[in-house]
Amino acid sequence: MQFPTTFNDLIEEANQLDLYKKLIQQLNKDLLLANIDLDFHEEILPTSLKLMLHETIYKLIQEKFTEYLNLLYIIDVSEKQVKALDGDDMVKLAEEVSFLILKREWQKVWYKNKFN
Repeated sequence: MQFPTTFNDLIEEANQLDLYKKLIQQLNKDLLLANIDLDFHEEILPTSLKLMLHETIYKLIQEKFTEYLNLLYIIDVSEKQVKALDGDDMVKLAEEVSFLILKREWQKVWYKNKFN
């Protein structure tokens, strides 16, 4: 299975497979487990999802780094992938980490759908 390489590809695939709501539910579940005060409505537009997640990750990196690391651990984002990102530009880093989070959540949803 080839997983999406861009945000738009990910959303397009989720919509094609009718799994966008499941993606939001999985993300909400893991945010709750990580005690992150963010809950997305299932009908949220993909652009709003991207923006709100990006802003939240940026704030976590800047102000609550331990919670940020905990979130990555709970979602099971690859440490190797995060370390490979350029940390010089925090805004860009937060955007790339947001995509890694969504990609990992998508993998969970896709596998559950495929093998259940």
